[in-house]
Formats: sequence, structure tokens, C-alpha cells
Amino acid sequence: MGSIERMFDPETIAVVGATEREGSVGRAIMENLLAGVEEREIFPVNPNRKAVLGLKCYPSIKDVPRHVDLAIIAVPAKIVPKVVEECGEAGVDGLVIISAGFREVGEEGRKLEKKIEEIRAKYGLRILGPNCFGFIRPHIKLNATFLKRMPEPGQIAFVSQSGALGSAILDWAVASHIGFSMFISLGSMLDIDYGDLIDYLGEDPNTKSILIYMEGIDSLERAKKFMSAARGFARTKPIIILKPGKHEAGARAARSHTGAMVGSFEVYDAAFKRVGAIRVDEIEDLFNCASVLDSRYLPGGPRIAIITNAGGPGVIAADAVVDYGGELAKLSKEAMEALNAALPPHWSKGNPIDVIGDADVKRYIEALKACLGDPNVDGVVVIYTPQGAAKPREFAEAVVDLALEKVKPVLAVCMGGGEEIEEARKIFYKNNVPCYDTPEKAVRTYMYMYKYKRNLELLYETPHELPIELAPPKAHLKVMIRRAVKERRGVLTEDEAERFLKVYGIPTPQAGLARSAGEAILIASKIGYPVALKIISPDIVHKTDVNGVILGINNESELRDAYNRLLDEVKRKRPDARIEGIYVQKMMPHADYELILGSKKDPIFGSVILFGAGGVGVEIFKDYAIGLPPL
Repeated sequence: MGSIERMFDPETIAVVGATEREGSVGRAIMENLLAGVEEREIFPVNPNRKAVLGLKCYPSIKDVPRHVDLAIIAVPAKIVPKVVEECGEAGVDGLVIISAGFREVGEEGRKLEKKIEEIRAKYGLRILGPNCFGFIRPHIKLNATFLKRMPEPGQIAFVSQSGALGSAILDWAVASHIGFSMFISLGSMLDIDYGDLIDYLGEDPNTKSILIYMEGIDSLERAKKFMSAARGFARTKPIIILKPGKHEAGARAARSHTGAMVGSFEVYDAAFKRVGAIRVDEIEDLFNCASVLDSRYLPGGPRIAIITNAGGPGVIAADAVVDYGGELAKLSKEAMEALNAALPPHWSKGNPIDVIGDADVKRYIEALKACLGDPNVDGVVVIYTPQGAAKPREFAEAVVDLALEKVKPVLAVCMGGGEEIEEARKIFYKNNVPCYDTPEKAVRTYMYMYKYKRNLELLYETPHELPIELAPPKAHLKVMIRRAVKERRGVLTEDEAERFLKVYGIPTPQAGLARSAGEAILIASKIGYPVALKIISPDIVHKTDVNGVILGINNESELRDAYNRLLDEVKRKRPDARIEGIYVQKMMPHADYELILGSKKDPIFGSVILFGAGGVGVEIFKDYAIGLPPL
């Protein structure tokens, strides 16, 4: 049985497809492995070579004289099943399949992948890939990829479904001196997936934050595995996800990339919230959040105070607060008195707090103290532009001292460039006080901090599921649904839907089905006026499209006229429609809210519930939320 732990911390590694050919994947992998620790044994495997880069080469992995913890496979796709079989026979713990040419190329590739999966299951192998670049673990000096760069050791784990994007991010991160505990490419996820890696990284002492680039999850089983793993570790390690496919064009592109299955973006978002993860919109946000979501203090709310020594950046920050769903804090009377005493008479007299361009460090300190002591303020963004008496280093040291004393988050913005500004930023970084080069980044990160805290709180709010003995009897409802399916209907008629709701204890207005004007009058006399009339037809889903609804009928005369008028109008617009009758329903005289409530079975995440503002504008305003039950 394979071991993911030995695979990611191997003492012995075999490279199947090792070669000395310049520019080849096999050579790049060998060079990277040889640059690691000397105690790790590397075994090249290639039947066409006697030696590779000074090491003896073996014709088959079965000929390697030691147990192999990790085999890296870089051979043509058609040969991979044979190599995997040999790895299984040799008792290898884990495989990284670098090779491409599987499901992403069509039916032949899918057949190869299926064969590999059968072999994997037979021997209990753990497989990363195929079509991936492998993984890097800087703490143990292991680069099991063909990528040339080795990042610094750090506390961030980065998991990418896209190899190309992962490679580009690695280049950027190395240049930015961002360190990693793990940098890994999942590829086609034949075996090892998000759930496996979250479970592994959740227990890894070197990992403090888990960053994921996720194109999609391809099955309900994997979705449950991901959610179980993420929910288990979200309270102790931030899980930050960049998920493309928000718009249809992006979703189509993601579907076509490495065969990824992309479900509804909003359903993914609901799943992330349910497990306490946070979704971000930009690559840079992944790393901005990684540095702050692990911090001691998350904001208690969305109310932000802005301190600035320049009007323009303050206005930009205020706009960003509104754009990202925050609130400009309304400063308390006590805070305003403190600010009036500490600042020049012509300060801005509100939030944003403009301490004026000639501000010294003392002004910043007094303004920050007033905000941090104000119960109306949940967090502070402090903006510095290089002007006036305050020097960048003095500004940074003063803000750090106050930020470390208080329990409210303080995010700094050092605008501009040059050595002095860079020195100030380093002071913030060294003391784990977030610092950004623009106000928008600071505000956006603050709001991610707040959303992350809310998502963690939601983990504790999930109710227990309804005990099975309390569930309502559903036998006749199943008969109703089977009949609708047999008639090839995707929607229940209104009277059927109301019977369904009543079984589950959901009240509905009094109503009855009429097949003549006389029956309609009888029903109305029992339930009382005013009433509404609605066409009932298995062939008509949207009644308003055929003028199939008449509201506000106040007496028998109006009812008789409306009944005949509605029938004539529907028959004129849909002469082919089967009409089962007209629903006579009690009007609700004072409806405070018109709501939509829906449920569906998502192919990836299972049951999904939609709740929001209803009515004819539901598709226009899109004011709704999606969640995964139980809610």
C-alpha cells in the first residue's frame, strides 16, 4: 500500500525517463534532484542508458536495488501504464506522472488513464498527476519538478490545478522572495486531489496557510472529500482559493483546460463559505491574504477608519470600502473630540481622517489612538505619502508599536518608491503588520479578513439535520413526481407544488382548482375576496408569458369576466397547451416581501438551496444567495 507521507518526504527517488539530453524533462528533473540533500538516493531508470549525470542507470524500476519511496515518470503517455505496473510490482509508495497525453487529448488518452487507474487500485499506489510538473518542498531541499527555480522555505503551501499558471507564479514568488512549505501541481488528479493535500498540509508543521488555484472538481465524491478536509482544518490554517470561471466565457475556457469539470461558480462559492475557506479574485490576493489571515487579530466587523496625509488616496480608499462591501466607520463623539484636540483646525472633520500633508509622526499616533479606542471602528487603514515632517522609518515604527498593542487590525499603505519607503515596508513586514503600495489593496485585503472571520463563524452555526423519524411522509409526493417525469415535465403545476409545500409544513394562501367559472365562484366564496386567477397547464411554466395571471379580483362579476378572459387569452397564445383548470387563490393584501426559494441537485456538490428577492425582476436584479443544506 502506497504512502503519501513517504512520497512527499522520500529517502529514495527513481526517475523513469532520466537522460542527459540537453533541454529534456528527464535531465531537468535529475539536475534538480541532485541539487538537494546528499543523503537522498537518486536512481535513474532508462533501458537505453548505462549512466545519467554520473549515476548508474537501471533498465527498469524493478532492477533498482533499494525500496523506492517516490518514482517520477517522464516517458511518452503510451508507455506509462507499463511503467506504473512495474512500480506496483516493485512496491513503490508514490508516483509523480509528469507525462501529458491523457484525458486532455481525447478518447485514446482517457483509455490510457483508465488503465493506469486500474493498475493503481490493484497495488494501492498513490499518484500525483498525470500532466503535472510535480512538487517542491524547500524545507527538505527537494525539487521534484522540471522547473529550474527553487523558492525559499516558508509557511505557505501553494496547490495549483494548472501547471502553466503554477510555473508563472513560482517565477514571480521567487523574485518577490516569497517562501513556501510546499509548491505542487495536481494536473489531471487521477488519484491525489484537493482533499488529500489539505489533509496532508493540515498536519504539516511547516504550513501555516494553504493557497489553492482551483479550476474545478469533477465528482460528488471528490467534492465531499474536499469539503470534509477543508472543514477539518479551516479553523487552524487559512484556506484561500482562486477560482476562475465566474463568467461563462471563463467557465468554458476552464472546461476545455485539462478536462476540468467546472460547475456553477456560485455553488462553488457557497461550498467555500460552508467549509470556512475564503475565495479571492486575483492572484496577488492569494499572497496578500496568506500573510494576514494567519494573524492574531481578525476584524470584528466591516467598519473601517481611514487615516491619511493626502486627500486623494483617502478618497480612493473610501471608494474602495464601498466597492468591496465595507462601511466607513462613523466616528464616536469621544474620538472626534480627541482628533479635534490633536489635529490642526482645518483637518477633514470626519472619516477619512486627513491629518494634512505636513503631518509629523505625533499626528499619526494621536489619530491612530483615537480610532483604535473607538468602539465604532473595527479596523484602520493608515496611508502614508512621502511629504511633510514624518519620515517613512519613523512612521513605520510608530504604527507598528500601536498595531502590536491593540486587538484591532491595522493595515498600512506606503505609497511611492525609493530606499526610504522600501525600508519602511520592511519594518512592517518584519513585525507582521500588513503593508501595501495602494489603498485599494489594503481595503480589499481587510474585507477578505472580515469575510474569512464570518466564514469561520458560520462553521459553528450549521444546524443538525432533521431526524429521520420527524421527516414528513413522502410516498404520495413521489407518485406526483413520477407522474410529472413520465409526462416529461420538468416543473410541477402550481396546485401540485402547493400540495408539496403543505406536506413539509410550509403555509400557502388558500386556493382551489376550478374547471369552470361556476366552480371558480364557489371557491372564491369560501376563501373570500380579493382573489387571483392563475392558469394551470403542464405545458406552461411561466404564466405571465401567456397572460396567464389576473390579480385583484374583488367580486363575483369581476371573477366571471376574468375567468373567461384568461382562458381566451391563453388559448390564443398557446393553442397547443393542455389546460387542467384555473387556480383560484386568495390574494395576500399586504406582502412585505416577494421571495424566491429554490433547490436543485448540483452534479458536483449535491443539494443546493437558493433564497432571495423574487418576482418578475429576479433575473434582472439577481438579489439572491446560495447555500448548501443544512442551513
